[in-house]
Amino acid sequence: MSTLETNAIGKYSTNNVSIDDALNLKSYTTTQRDALTSVAGDMIYNTTDNKVQVYTGSAWEDLGGVAAFKVQSLTIGGGGGGGGYNGYIPGYNESASGGGGGGAGGYRNTYASENTGGGGSTETPMFLEPSTNYTVTVGAGGAAPGSHSRGNDGSQSIFVDIYASGGGGGGRYQGTGRSGASSGGGGGHPFGGYSAGSILSNPTQGHIGGNARTTGNGIGGGGGGAGSVGQTAPNTTTPGDGGDGLSSSITGTATTRAGGGGGGASANYTGGTGGSGGGGDGGKAGGTGNAVLGTSATVNTGSGGGAAGGNGGSGVVILRWATADATIGGTRTGLIDGGVQTDGDDSYIVFTEGTGTITFS
Repeated sequence: MSTLETNAIGKYSTNNVSIDDALNLKSYTTTQRDALTSVAGDMIYNTTDNKVQVYTGSAWEDLGGVAAFKVQSLTIGGGGGGGGYNGYIPGYNESASGGGGGGAGGYRNTYASENTGGGGSTETPMFLEPSTNYTVTVGAGGAAPGSHSRGNDGSQSIFVDIYASGGGGGGRYQGTGRSGASSGGGGGHPFGGYSAGSILSNPTQGHIGGNARTTGNGIGGGGGGAGSVGQTAPNTTTPGDGGDGLSSSITGTATTRAGGGGGGASANYTGGTGGSGGGGDGGKAGGTGNAVLGTSATVNTGSGGGAAGGNGGSGVVILRWATADATIGGTRTGLIDGGVQTDGDDSYIVFTEGTGTITFS
């Protein structure tokens, strides 16, 4: 039997009911609500959906309010390109210097209890409305430069008002790394290495890159990753490795993305290793026919390119929602995606390129 609890009941002069304070309905989660023995007309406040609901005798229906539904997302910006090297100097092989690895793009996650880049906690999922246009942009990776230039920064990815910044390009030989969501590693020089760039994004979305070796050969630092810092060159022959990325199961399969690019080596040594999640490996300096180019980051991971020629990886935007709650519109002009997929009771979609708007119904 239900119990009515009140401090006082007073006579009112008309046929209306007057309540001095707010009427507080009993709160239940969806799971708790479905376990109730209900009759038509029962009303509750559903804390899962943030809705007042009434039981019709056969189903629970929302009572007024906007028919919003929850969308979880992973938004990753484009990774920075690896920094360039300088050429071979006859008689001074070790004077040929390596650049820094590219930093990973910003990593912003609202799915489950998974982290955001830079050590941040899960961000708050969005509640979207049907028949409303929402912006999606997939950021491009930063291009690798010529041999004497710093790496180009990656471009930001966007989902509505979630902005994942681009990763910073790696420093050229004898130059500092570029600042970004995760920053580029510092470039090397035989007479003193250079530092990584700084973290610019707010909120924090990644980690700082590593510094070049400050003495000895021209050995570059690794680019920062979403999950860890880029490595500072540990000695006069070993460049820094790229920082590691982060894993997400938003598609139902654990996948690591947003690793930093490996630092570059001088002419006689081997480049650093790219961070987990798709970071490119660093190359080494040298003259015509002798240089080893760095490798490009894996596309749609937002990872940084390896020093000495590695392009940054393009970003990605992944959305996930309860299949019963909404259907995404079939017209997604300007965007490339893999179509709607399902994982249990949820649907998800992976956007891999472009910019445009989406709607749900």
